Amino acid sequence: MQDTIAAVSTPFGEGAIAVIRMSGPQSIAIADVVFRSKRRASELPSRMQQFGSIVDENGVLDEVLVSVFRAPASYTGEEMVEIACHGGILVTRRLLGLLLERGARSAGPGEFTQRAFLNGKMDLTQAEAVMDLIRAQTDLGLRAATEQLEGRLGERICEIRDALLDLLAHVEAYIDFPEEDIQPDTGAVLVARLESVRERIRLLLRTADQGRVLREGVRTVIYGAPNVGKSSLLNRLLGYERAIVSEIPGTTRDTIEEVVNLRGIPVRLVDTAGVRDSECAIERQGIARTLQHLERADLILHVVDASQPRTEAVEPGRLLVLNKIDLGEHPSWVGYDGVRISCLDNVRGIEPLADAIFERAMGRGMTSGDFAIAINARHQACLKTAEQHAQAAGAAFANGLSAEFIALELRSALDAVGDVVGRVETEDLIGKIFSTFCLGK
Repeated sequence: MQDTIAAVSTPFGEGAIAVIRMSGPQSIAIADVVFRSKRRASELPSRMQQFGSIVDENGVLDEVLVSVFRAPASYTGEEMVEIACHGGILVTRRLLGLLLERGARSAGPGEFTQRAFLNGKMDLTQAEAVMDLIRAQTDLGLRAATEQLEGRLGERICEIRDALLDLLAHVEAYIDFPEEDIQPDTGAVLVARLESVRERIRLLLRTADQGRVLREGVRTVIYGAPNVGKSSLLNRLLGYERAIVSEIPGTTRDTIEEVVNLRGIPVRLVDTAGVRDSECAIERQGIARTLQHLERADLILHVVDASQPRTEAVEPGRLLVLNKIDLGEHPSWVGYDGVRISCLDNVRGIEPLADAIFERAMGRGMTSGDFAIAINARHQACLKTAEQHAQAAGAAFANGLSAEFIALELRSALDAVGDVVGRVETEDLIGKIFSTFCLGK
């Protein structure tokens, strides 16, 4: 935290501009050494840009805009300098090298945001939301990340934490005064309050699956026999001709993976080889890959030719897609619950299927407005631990155990909730989270 760090915060490559960041106690002093303009960097008002040149012992390296952010009113809470230079690979590399020669050190992944967290500029959920925002693939994922960055999840967690802290204070009061037993009516009130806390935790836990879908997408395998229209369905969902479509059985012999935005969620589509008995070694290898993808799928679209008699069983849990209904539906499919489409008919096309995929991935009756808060896997693990300890505390109340046992479980629940926002941070936890960030963030 006493070092001054520097990094290129924009992707390496050719572009109009690039941004190089410095943060730490020597940021402005280093800028004074390398920046030449009408005013020195140390003379600039905070958040004002100044045009000038970056120079080394050989002369001018580049013409730049320099911005100064003074502590604590900066992203990291420290003295910060941002240099907007021309966006070439060589010029940004030389400018960064010059800052490192003048006393800065190269920043590690996520170190700017880590310093923002350690300096109290954001809690841990907001820090994680920074990368969610950068990696968002859909508008819905972007909105969820923005809400988390604004602190909505942190607010919910702090409300739960404050409620647990209040409960713990009441229980510890009985520990401090052992002659005062917890009366039955008092205990009933505390149990009711504890159950209210547990319900708040459970409400957040219910968003875990949706959070995983928004961040990682829903892995969707298009499965079925040859010539039922799997590749045609992939092309219709993508909106362009990605897979070769042919009347010859076994055209698709390898898997094709693409990501599409359906109703605001990223759907990772996997088109697979049609499953059948085949003498072709290459086709058999493709079928083997199909079976492997089925094991890892979040959702399976079981595509059938609805114009032909039913010859295969439909396994529960799979979304049945009855294709080719433009040719008429065979009586053997009557009564089967599924989505009826035609990849050749725009009227009976993809919209009902997109709705069905959204419902399977996010929950029936849900809308895009229901996912402003969606926890990630780390939050889920912490909250599950907290809920278990809260349940144990309720059981201790019910069994008439001493206040010490109840307080022990409440403290454990409090610590687990605190881990979500970083109130009880550990070095290993912090290091693991910020190691996933990109350089310069």
